[in-house]
Amino acid sequence: MEPMLFAQGMLVGITLAAPVGPIALVCIQRALAAGRWHGIASGLGVATADAFYAAITVFGITLLSGFLLEWQWIFRVAGGIVLLGVGCWIFRAVPPEVPGSADGNSYTKDFAATLALTLANLLTIVFFVALLPGFGIVFSGGSFVPAAVFVLGLFAGEMVWWVAISWLLGSLHTSLTPARLTLINRFAGLLIIAFGIALILSAVIR
Repeated sequence: MEPMLFAQGMLVGITLAAPVGPIALVCIQRALAAGRWHGIASGLGVATADAFYAAITVFGITLLSGFLLEWQWIFRVAGGIVLLGVGCWIFRAVPPEVPGSADGNSYTKDFAATLALTLANLLTIVFFVALLPGFGIVFSGGSFVPAAVFVLGLFAGEMVWWVAISWLLGSLHTSLTPARLTLINRFAGLLIIAFGIALILSAVIR
């Protein structure tokens, strides 16, 4: 039972990580502009936040999930504002002339940025509530082991995805010229700004 739940968790994790949205764009931009380890650190932040929301869903913490969903418009506005800031920062970022290795603090910043952005996206809970019954995943009884195995599988699935994508994109990092990296930053920044505006409008227009 547990191995199957772990495999199901990995499948859900990959399903959640694969679509290209604003947060995925941040991870992709970091891998291309700064190298594979920055992409992996960013993906780790996403996977950690998604695992947190998955735990809320599968452990049946309805009080907390209900509270979060009731006030999700606040989180949408906050998340939209953060996306606007991140988009502007990426748009204005100037790639270094010579790619170099960054210190550990920048990895921490990559992790913290995507963790905060993903936590601000409360639609992830809606995703889990809608998707998990379709997989036949129901957790009940007094044991937390099956739910914990599923959440670990989800985290592992997302990290497999982000390591693979970041490793692939990171290999292009040293071959990209500063001019091309600048274009990538401009494009990614504008898309993230657009996502931020859309997120704010989704909270205002209800």
